[in-house]
Amino acid sequence: MKKFSFQLTALLVCMLFTVQMNAQFGGNLHRIAGAIEQASKKNEIEKEKKAAEQKAAQEAVKGEGIVYYVSAAGSARADGLSPEKPKKDLQAVLNAIRDNGQNGAVVRIAEGNYLGYMNSGYVEIYNFVTLEGGWNADFTVRDPLKYITKMEPTQDQLGSNGSKGVIHTNRALDDVMAKKPKGTLVIDGIFINLGFENHYMPADPSDPRNGCPSKAFETGRIVDATPPQVHHQIFHSDGWIAGNVIIRNCVFANGVYFALQFGSRCGEVEIYNNVFISNRYGACRIDGGDKNGEASHVSFHHNTVAFSWCRDKEMGDMGYGYECMTKINCDLHHNIFACNNYAAIARTHVLSGPDKPIEAKRVTNIYDNAFFMNAADLQLPPTGGGKWTNVKVEQFEDLDESIIPKVEGNFELKEGDPFIKALDQDYLKGFATLKVVSSSSFNPNSAANQFRSAMGMNMQGSETIRVSMYGNRYNFDKALKLFGAKSGYGAQRIEN
Repeated sequence: MKKFSFQLTALLVCMLFTVQMNAQFGGNLHRIAGAIEQASKKNEIEKEKKAAEQKAAQEAVKGEGIVYYVSAAGSARADGLSPEKPKKDLQAVLNAIRDNGQNGAVVRIAEGNYLGYMNSGYVEIYNFVTLEGGWNADFTVRDPLKYITKMEPTQDQLGSNGSKGVIHTNRALDDVMAKKPKGTLVIDGIFINLGFENHYMPADPSDPRNGCPSKAFETGRIVDATPPQVHHQIFHSDGWIAGNVIIRNCVFANGVYFALQFGSRCGEVEIYNNVFISNRYGACRIDGGDKNGEASHVSFHHNTVAFSWCRDKEMGDMGYGYECMTKINCDLHHNIFACNNYAAIARTHVLSGPDKPIEAKRVTNIYDNAFFMNAADLQLPPTGGGKWTNVKVEQFEDLDESIIPKVEGNFELKEGDPFIKALDQDYLKGFATLKVVSSSSFNPNSAANQFRSAMGMNMQGSETIRVSMYGNRYNFDKALKLFGAKSGYGAQRIEN
């Protein structure tokens, strides 16, 4: 009996141990299965993440190495993928690049005048691409000053280009979440002239209303009111550009409302070896789109900027060569600023109040530039009164270092300098002798004013403002002579 009891007890202990072991083993199996499942999920996430990164990288370089060819003598039905079969319409190529998502594509453009789809007067860019003008007809030689690729709309385009920039970038180049550049946009060797689209008074110096200094001028002064002038930039962004921008070897002539005006959300903007001539409002204005003011920088160098005209003939505002804007840092060097109607460089926009810490981080360097006969070489905010602070080049080194940290090497061009000789001498003489004449008439005893007074209305007078010159068209061929006019400063000769 004792033996049976002992065996039963041993059996029960063994069964209990087995149950415990099974339970423990089952728990271990459950934990092991859970760990395997988590590892599998993590592996899948890593695979998906890696695949997404690879896809993004592939999309970013999808257009790298793809070259399109555009020629005024090409065919609308050609694919444009070889020099032998160039596309005729530049906009059609830009549309194909958009449809194929080809960021990084290069468009080589032969000599000729390109006016966009159905001669609308502008082209619109949707991707980070390179537009490369100055090629000969068979795309074997590139020389932008010999094989001129231009965009020169006339008044025939006034009904179709509206407020679009002649080169217009679409909002597709923006990304509000971008922290670093998404690509690089390059505009190289394209010469743009609005001088045949704008409205001007007749080139008749015998009538002072025309604002035409001499018979050597192509036009009288530029006009706004009759007929209505279309206001649009030469290069403009529809929104911000979330990427690098390079603009080089170009001409921006006779702009009616800024030559370059666009916003940079993030990236490096380099503008060099360009000629800006006779542009109204300003030659170049670039805004910063980063809320902390740290994501964008402009390098503006070796440009020739001359005859930037005020907003209107009263000559009361605007008329800047380069306008420094907020939330963006800039370096301006080795440029020539000549005969700018209000100021060569303006740094009049500043942040205050809660944005003052952002403003404190802003860096504007102006060094090794040449100046000549500008209304002001640098314009700053008022120091006490209501007028801008106008600074001449010889005063630059007296400026507060917190405003302009680097100012060395700036100077005024001397009489007889080769650059001064390269300017259109008739245009220069007209600018040097520019006159603004204002006259007014007010007769409180006139029948009209007596009637208005009796009816409780304000009496009226008239004011006439006449200028000897204002925004007259600058000859395009003479503008090309400014390349290489002064060694080391301004736009240099374009190397092939």
